[in-house]
Amino acid sequence: MESLAHKHQHFLKKTNNQLFIILLLMVACFFTWSENVAITRGIKVVGRMGVMISSILVYQKIINYGSVNSLAYKNIFSPILYMAYLTLGFISFSWSTNPGFSALQWFMTFQSFVFAYFFVKSLKILDVYFEGHSIRLYHLLGNTVFVLQLVFVIGMWIAPDVFFRLTDGGEEARLGGTLMNPNELGMLAGVGCACLIFDLYRFKNKAWTIIKILVIMYALYMTGSRSSLIGILLIIFFHINQTKKKTLKFAIIGVVAAITPFAVYSIILKGGDQSRLEEVMSLTGRLPFWKALINEGLPREPLLGFGFMRIDYKEFFQSAHTYPGKMTHNTFMQVLMNLGFIGLTIVLFQVFFTLKSILSQPKETKLMLIGILIPIIINSFTEFGIFGESNYGILFYQIIIFSVTLKNSSYLTRLQKIVLKRKRPDLIEENSIL
Repeated sequence: MESLAHKHQHFLKKTNNQLFIILLLMVACFFTWSENVAITRGIKVVGRMGVMISSILVYQKIINYGSVNSLAYKNIFSPILYMAYLTLGFISFSWSTNPGFSALQWFMTFQSFVFAYFFVKSLKILDVYFEGHSIRLYHLLGNTVFVLQLVFVIGMWIAPDVFFRLTDGGEEARLGGTLMNPNELGMLAGVGCACLIFDLYRFKNKAWTIIKILVIMYALYMTGSRSSLIGILLIIFFHINQTKKKTLKFAIIGVVAAITPFAVYSIILKGGDQSRLEEVMSLTGRLPFWKALINEGLPREPLLGFGFMRIDYKEFFQSAHTYPGKMTHNTFMQVLMNLGFIGLTIVLFQVFFTLKSILSQPKETKLMLIGILIPIIINSFTEFGIFGESNYGILFYQIIIFSVTLKNSSYLTRLQKIVLKRKRPDLIEENSIL
């Protein structure tokens, strides 16, 4: 007997391509593809709006083709607390030190929130009504990262002035250029590797997947991102711990052990230069900045902060002993400054319930979500993170939230049964739904 997935192979292939394209476009819209401010804002706001609407249309196509909206909710504290965070952020426009900037940041975060909801909902509906289909979140996300990283790898050779960013007085060139912060690009590489590793488990022909991972790893190395290197090492050791094949485990450990000293020396310790070591110990000036924020900035607005994504009354916070900064380089510190202790309390509970929900998932889902979470959480302690200014780390975290929230409902209403019987008589034949 033909499987449900095989009967609808053309539809599933088309849907897979559509989901890949909208995810690729959504992530790409976070990049600064032009130095023209108007074009950049158009891509980041209008472009993402278009992609968000596309996610709704793809979901609706799946429903119209042969399914019904029968999903229910579980682990509700994770999405409810996230919506409480967004609600407080929206209310904070009334006391924000720059309401226009707060509103723009909130709107972009809300856009990705809606996109993530319908994107994950599409995948969950496919799981229910097209049993045996091969569309997987980790494959879509892994390929999305590969395409974007390939653009940067090719670009670094064709147009190095565009794709490289000079730091430390021009002494170091880091992949990212004006298009993307190197640390954020490194975090994206970590997410891509975490996802593509699952294709190694799934596909018999592993050569193409290995090539993809190597390209992404090369891009990560060229970003010079210390936090992303730590993240990718944790992901690798995490997967090593999961495999029961001792030969494979020892082989991977051997390769990692051979590469790690060189990577740590060149990326984290920056060649052993004494001045650079001191820089590493202060987290490139972040520790003094955080201390100044807590001692000087926080007492001014301790309960509700300065408004969504604002950390001071002025555009930049600066004390006598720190650099001027518009963001905190720590997502939890960012929440503390822009929404105060009330906002931070909501966020900490939200993260707790999300982590708890991830650990309760089936094995494959749990391993995939932990793999995605590792690089974005590490990034959250040094850059924008999951509650900072609009970035794709927020999008990935929102996808995680809905991945642990949406589930199939075993109950169908009478109307849903009638609609489904008309659309999909094959489900009755297979006796899989009705």
